[in-house]
Amino acid sequence: MSVSLSALVAAADELLAPQNFNDYCPNGLQVAGRSDVRRIVSGVTASQALIEAAIDAQADAIIVHHGYFWRGEDPCVVGMKRRRLALLLQHDISLIAYHLPLDAHPELGNNIQLAKQLGITVQGGLEPNNPRSVGNVGVLAAPQSAQDFADHIATILGRRPLLELGHGRPIRSIAWCTGGAQSYIEKAAALGMDAFLSGEVSEPTILAARELGIHYIGAGHHATERYGVQALAAELAGRFDLYHEFIDIDNPA
Repeated sequence: MSVSLSALVAAADELLAPQNFNDYCPNGLQVAGRSDVRRIVSGVTASQALIEAAIDAQADAIIVHHGYFWRGEDPCVVGMKRRRLALLLQHDISLIAYHLPLDAHPELGNNIQLAKQLGITVQGGLEPNNPRSVGNVGVLAAPQSAQDFADHIATILGRRPLLELGHGRPIRSIAWCTGGAQSYIEKAAALGMDAFLSGEVSEPTILAARELGIHYIGAGHHATERYGVQALAAELAGRFDLYHEFIDIDNPA
């Protein structure tokens, strides 16, 4: 089976409503390839390695969370950017990317999908008055020590997270936001959460955990954002009866 590229992108746009987000990059179709799509490859970031893997998989389109044309970047098509774009254009492969809309989606999003992986029951948004809150809050099925929960994360994500203890209590309530959302730790502490999890960590994050009295877990930007794009691509592939393959180009950051 196949679907037109325009119909595929329209379906993704309808699902994720990118027009409702003030993002740092364009969402949706970033590079147009062939007009019909039969095979989709999904991945976290549109690196050269992912494009090469998609070529080997004979993909017509690549769906990612981290695409191109970020706000403030050099717009010149040279070096790494030229090589990536040249590969896509040479092989007539489309690049479709969704950033914040994919983080925040209540069913397919990175945060919801990570909660499913880790066994967290979602209770609401990290920003209670924001209907499109990117982060979430929730509870574990039963209280766990911070170390036990970190061990659980390591088992599920396949990498050992950074753990900074903020108090001596176990974790019952937790706030989280995948990717580079470490600054949200103050929002989590203000809500009285036992712990906060993000992908990336900065030097001030550790100090905030200590001074605000909240456990902090840094589980990796890439590792925490592998699941939303898989869910999105699987949803679209199922809707149009397309082939879909998730290709994980590992990244320790």
